[in-house]
Amino acid sequence: MPKTPYSKPALSLKSQLQQLKARGMQIDDENQALHYLGHLNYYRLGAYWLPFEKDHANHEFHSGTTFGDALNSYIFDRELRLWLLDAIERVEVSIRTQFAHHLSLRHGTHPHLTPNLFHNPQRYNYALIKLEQEVKQSGEEFIKHLTQKYKEPLPPIWAMVELMSLGQLSQWYDNLQDRQDRKIIADTYDIDEKNLRSFLHHLTTVRNHCAHHARVWNREYTVTLKIPNKRPNTLLTSFNHEKASERRIYNTLVLLAYLMDKISPDNLWKQRLVDLLNEHSVNTKAMGFPNNWRELQIWNKN
Repeated sequence: MPKTPYSKPALSLKSQLQQLKARGMQIDDENQALHYLGHLNYYRLGAYWLPFEKDHANHEFHSGTTFGDALNSYIFDRELRLWLLDAIERVEVSIRTQFAHHLSLRHGTHPHLTPNLFHNPQRYNYALIKLEQEVKQSGEEFIKHLTQKYKEPLPPIWAMVELMSLGQLSQWYDNLQDRQDRKIIADTYDIDEKNLRSFLHHLTTVRNHCAHHARVWNREYTVTLKIPNKRPNTLLTSFNHEKASERRIYNTLVLLAYLMDKISPDNLWKQRLVDLLNEHSVNTKAMGFPNNWRELQIWNKN
């Protein structure tokens, strides 16, 4: 199909508001709506009022849809992203620690400089180049000290993990040649190594969406996690195995909640998440939550 020039004109904020009203959206406070349109972008908010449309082709809204409905979904999604980043940070720091600890005990101080510990040479070389770049660009005093004092081309692994992004950590873990190396790290969390590999890959995508302020609430993820089917026993019944929900955020939240309990047993992360859901009354089905989620063990276990 031949491409045509873009012909839609830019609209003033008042024209944007009039367009929403013409499509059936109820505006209870026009000044408030104009304020948010001026700071949140009509196009961005469109992703949050899309579920309220009865006819997407004509962008007509269901009767009774208010600007506040879409704004509530947006605010919830923003708070959810921040809460996800909090958990992802703690999981990332913990796995960095376990990765460095176990590999250094088994293979010495510089396992990242031992190519035969890794399965795919091309992936290894690429990951090593990325680490070398991180060291060159780092302004951290501990990195400067280690590179200036010692002859090895890179600092020891317990220093290097502090420069790894979550995506880099995921790639280094996934590329380990010996399954036992992966297993000993995953055993810390009572998870099979194949599930931890999958989750780290998936979590990198989720983290990137959160960090770049992208929608996560009702998103369908192309990179999904492999749901555990053997262990931990206390977790297995809390996942949603329905095909229609496997690309949604719910199962991610289940595994994050479990790992948070492992890493920080006295955390209030789960309770705050439940409070967020209650406060905003969002459609949890759009997040992949099962109807009986409040009864499942992960959400009731201290």
